Amino acid sequence: MSILNQEKTSCCSSSPKESDDEESGCCNSLSNEPLKDIENASKENNKKQEKTSCCNNNEQQTIDTIVNSTPSLETNVYRVHGMDCAACALTIEKGLSKLKNITEVKVNFSTAKMQVAASNADAFIPIETEIQKLGYSAEPLNNKGNIKTYDIEGMDCSSCAKSIENHLNTLPVVKSVTVNFSTGKMKIEHIGSVEDIISEVSKIGYNASLPLNKQSTQKAKNKSGNALVILSGGLIALGFIGSFSGIPPLVSSILYAIAMIISGYKPVKSAYYSIKSRSLDMNVLMSAAAIGAALIGEWLEGATVVWLFAIGNYLQTKSIERTRDSIRNLMDLAPPEAWVKVGSDIIKKSVEEININDMIIVKPGDKIPLDGEVIVGASTVNQAPITGESIPVDKTIGDFVYSGTINEHGSLEIRVTKLVEDTTISKIINLVEEAQEQKAPTEAFVDKFAKVYTPIVFILALVIMVLPPLFGFGTWGNWFYKGLELLVVACPCALVISTPVAIVSAIGNAAKNGVLIKGGTFLEKAGAITAIAFDKTGTLTEGKPKVSEIKTLKGSENELLSIALTLEEYSTHPIAKSIVEFANKKGIEPKNGEYFKNIVGKGVQATIEDKIFYAGNLKLFEELDISFAEVKKYVQDVQSEGKTVVIIGTEKEIIGVIAVSDTIRKTSASALNALKQSGVKETVMLTGDNEGTAKLIASETNVHRYFAELLPEDKVDAIKKLQNEGLHVAMVGDGINDAPALATADLGIAMGGAGTDTAMETADIVLMADNLDKLPHTMKLSRKALTVIKQNIWFSIIIKVAALVLIFPGWLTLWMAVLSDTGAALIVILNSFRLLNFKE
Repeated sequence: MSILNQEKTSCCSSSPKESDDEESGCCNSLSNEPLKDIENASKENNKKQEKTSCCNNNEQQTIDTIVNSTPSLETNVYRVHGMDCAACALTIEKGLSKLKNITEVKVNFSTAKMQVAASNADAFIPIETEIQKLGYSAEPLNNKGNIKTYDIEGMDCSSCAKSIENHLNTLPVVKSVTVNFSTGKMKIEHIGSVEDIISEVSKIGYNASLPLNKQSTQKAKNKSGNALVILSGGLIALGFIGSFSGIPPLVSSILYAIAMIISGYKPVKSAYYSIKSRSLDMNVLMSAAAIGAALIGEWLEGATVVWLFAIGNYLQTKSIERTRDSIRNLMDLAPPEAWVKVGSDIIKKSVEEININDMIIVKPGDKIPLDGEVIVGASTVNQAPITGESIPVDKTIGDFVYSGTINEHGSLEIRVTKLVEDTTISKIINLVEEAQEQKAPTEAFVDKFAKVYTPIVFILALVIMVLPPLFGFGTWGNWFYKGLELLVVACPCALVISTPVAIVSAIGNAAKNGVLIKGGTFLEKAGAITAIAFDKTGTLTEGKPKVSEIKTLKGSENELLSIALTLEEYSTHPIAKSIVEFANKKGIEPKNGEYFKNIVGKGVQATIEDKIFYAGNLKLFEELDISFAEVKKYVQDVQSEGKTVVIIGTEKEIIGVIAVSDTIRKTSASALNALKQSGVKETVMLTGDNEGTAKLIASETNVHRYFAELLPEDKVDAIKKLQNEGLHVAMVGDGINDAPALATADLGIAMGGAGTDTAMETADIVLMADNLDKLPHTMKLSRKALTVIKQNIWFSIIIKVAALVLIFPGWLTLWMAVLSDTGAALIVILNSFRLLNFKE
C-alpha cells in the first residue's frame, strides 16, 4: 500500500515535464487500475523518478524552442488555471491538439503556462472555450490580440446586440466580436485601448465597461438620462395643455420639437450607426417613424413616439438587468477578504492574494471565503448558496467546505485547496453565464424569423407609402402616416425577447436552488422528459454499503477478513471499500499478497502465500466450476433480502461469505413520488446488482421498473430500449462512472456536483447537492419555462397581428403603435419574471 502511495505522490508532486504520455498518465493509470503487482509498481516508480530527474533540466528549453523549430507558425502563450496534477497538462494538450489548424501544444504544469502554435491566427479563437470544456480556464499572456469581456448596458433585444457587432466589425482594430443580449456581455478580440472600444460602443447608444471597472460616473450618466426623459415629457405636456389654452400653435410645435430632440437624440444617433453597419434595428424603425411624423406636421405624434420609446427602453432595460443580476448576485456570496494564519499571527488578506495550502480562520457566523479542507475545529455549515440544501451540514476535521457557504457555529481553521478563480462558486457563475449565452432551439428559430420578418415589413411600409397614392387611392399624407405606423409595428422586439428572458430567469432560479442547467437547449429538453433512469448505487442509495453479515466455512472469522482485506485493499469499488473499512475497524492485518488482478464485472484475485484466492460474485465461482450447492442457496437467500454477497475462496473451495448492504437515501422515495406528480411517466432503476437486491430496492423507492445485473455497457442498451419505446429519457448518475449512459440519454443529469468537478463538466444538468431533492423542482421549472415561452410568443404575435389589422381602418395612431410595441415587450419581460421566483 505504501509503495503504491509513494508512486502516486511522485507523479503528482514532481515539478517538471510530465507531459509525455507515459509519465503524465501515471496518476490516471493508478487510479483506474489500482490492482497492481507491488514489485512491478516499485520498479515502475524507480524508472519514473529517473526519467523525471532527467527531464527537469530540459523542460523549459523544450517549450521555449517551439517557435524556433517551427518558424512559420504563429504562437500564443496562456496562463492555465485549475491543474492539480501533471496528468491535467496531458489532458489539455490532447484536447487542444484536436482543434483545427493547431499544430503543437505544450503545457508546463509547474509554471502553469501553455504555449500554442498554429498555422493561422484564427485557430486561437476557440482555445479558451475548449479549455473550459475540459474543466480548466486560461487567460492569454503576451498574445498579439487582446480578448476581453465587457458588460453592455442599454440593449433591449437581440437586434441591439447585432448592431453593436456589425459596427465594431467595421473597425480595423477589432478582430472578432460577439455580443450576447441575454447576459449583457460582449467578448471582443481587439488591438488598442479599452477606452477606444468603450467610446465606439457609446457612439451606437450603448454603454460598455469592464466587469471590474464599473465607474460611478455611469450611474450619474443614467440619472441625467432619466432627467432628460422627464424634461421631454414635461415639454410635451406643456405643449398639449397650451394648445387648449390659447397658446399659438407654433409655440406648441416648438415645444414638441424640443422634446423630440431631447428624447430622440440617442435613438437617432444609434440608428445612424446601425444603418452605417447595415443593420435594421428598432432604433432605425422608431427614428424613421418620428422623423416622418415631423415631416407631415404631426409634431405631437412624433414627440410622443420618441418619448414613449425612451420610457419603454428604460423600463425594459431595468427589468432585464434584474434577471441578469440574479446571477451576478452569486458573486457577492463569497467575501472579498479572509483571515490568514501566518505563523502565530492572523492577518486579513484579499482572497486574490491567498495561495493553495494557506491556512485561513473562519469565525462563527462568517462566510467561508475559499474552498478548502477543515484542519482544526468542528461546526455546522449552511451550504444552501451552493447546493440548495435547507438543512446545515456538519463539518469536522477532514471535511471539505465551499466558498460562499456560511459557518454557523464553531470556529474553523481551513487549508485552502483552490485559488479564488477556481472555487466551486466561481465555476458555478462561469457555467451559468455560459449557459445563458447558448441559444435554445426556440430562441434560434425566433431570431431567424425576426431577421426575415423585419426587412419584409420595412419594404411593405415603403410600398404602402408610395403605391396607393401613386395610383390615386387616397392622399399621400394619409398613406404616408399608415406606412409610419407599419414601421413601428414592424419592430419585433417583444417576439425576439420572449424566449431569452424566460430562459435566463429559469436558469437563474435553478442556480439559486443548487441546480446548474447548462443552457436553454437542456432547459427545453428537461421540459419534454417523460422517463428518468437512475443509477442505483450512490444515486437512489447512499453509495456507502456496510458489512451486515459474515459466514465462515473454513477457519476463523478473523482469518477470512484478513484474506478479504488483502484482496480488496487496493480496489476503489464501494463494496470493497466497505469490507476494508470493516476489517480495519476490527484491527485485522492484511496478508502478503501479489499478482493482483481485476476480473471485470465478477471480482478480484491475488496470490497469497503461493495460493490464488478470489473475491467475487456467483458468476465468478460458477466459472471456476466449484461444487457449492449449499453455499449457493445461502447466497441466493441473502440476495433475496436485498444484500450484496462477496464470496471468498480458492480454485478448489469456498472459505466464507461476506454480505454487504446499502441503505436507501431518505430523500429517494419522496423525490420519485414528486417526479411522478410533475409529469414524468416512468421512473427506472439501473443496477449491476442481482435480481433480488434490485427488486427490493425498486419496491422501497417506488420506481416503475428496473434493470438488474447490468455491466456498464448494458446501461447504454437499457437507455436505448427506453428510447425505442418512444420515451424521452433523462439519466441520473454521478457524472463519471455513468458517462456512457449519460451521453446516450436525451438528457444527462449528474448529482453531487459540489464535490466533483468532473460531474460539473460532463452532465447537461448538475444537482449540486448529493441527493435528489431538487430534481422534481428542476422538472417542474423546465415545464413552467416552456409554458411561459409559449405564452410570450403567442402574445407577441397576437399583439402584432391586432396592430396590423387596426392600421388600415385608421383606428391605430402612431403613439398607440409605439405603446403596443414597447408595452408588449414589457409584459413579456414581466411574465418571464415569474420564473425567477417560481417554487414547487
